[in-house]
Amino acid sequence: MTADQTPGLAARLAETACVRGAFTLPDGTVLDAYFDEYRLAADPGLLHDVAVAMASLIPTETEVLAGLALGGVPLAVALSAATGLPAAFLRRRAKCYGSKRQVEGIALEGKRVVLVDDVVRSGDQLLAATRVLRIAGAKVTDALCVLERPSRGRQRLAEHRITLNPLLAEADLPVPATEAVS
Repeated sequence: MTADQTPGLAARLAETACVRGAFTLPDGTVLDAYFDEYRLAADPGLLHDVAVAMASLIPTETEVLAGLALGGVPLAVALSAATGLPAAFLRRRAKCYGSKRQVEGIALEGKRVVLVDDVVRSGDQLLAATRVLRIAGAKVTDALCVLERPSRGRQRLAEHRITLNPLLAEADLPVPATEAVS
């Protein structure tokens, strides 16, 4: 989907969630701007509108939406509310107390599950989640995200038979020049 297909939404996302400044990724790469998913999740009107726009990206055979911790969880909840599809939630690792589960929510065995995350760059998080879900018996063939950053994420996912369906590409989302990281 492009910014033209989501009138005003790209500008609202840029205004609310794009932050300028040095931001270091886990692999050591330093970005001069980043997408702050917490700012998106904290704005109920924007989160609702993003979920409504993303709903059109969900494949028709989808049975469960799986939100990746932490950025994908509020998106999966909002998408679930907008579509009526049940949700599951993935932690980075299993809890060491309580349920001791890595996946919470609806049972996944044999179900067609779509991954939901905020930003996709390398695809590492989605690939790790896919392994967990496939071991649990889920059929994972698609992933949704708000923003696709230019990197090899899409290609790496395709190598594992996962189609990436982003709401916006980074080029669709201008970064406000006045915002600075504190």
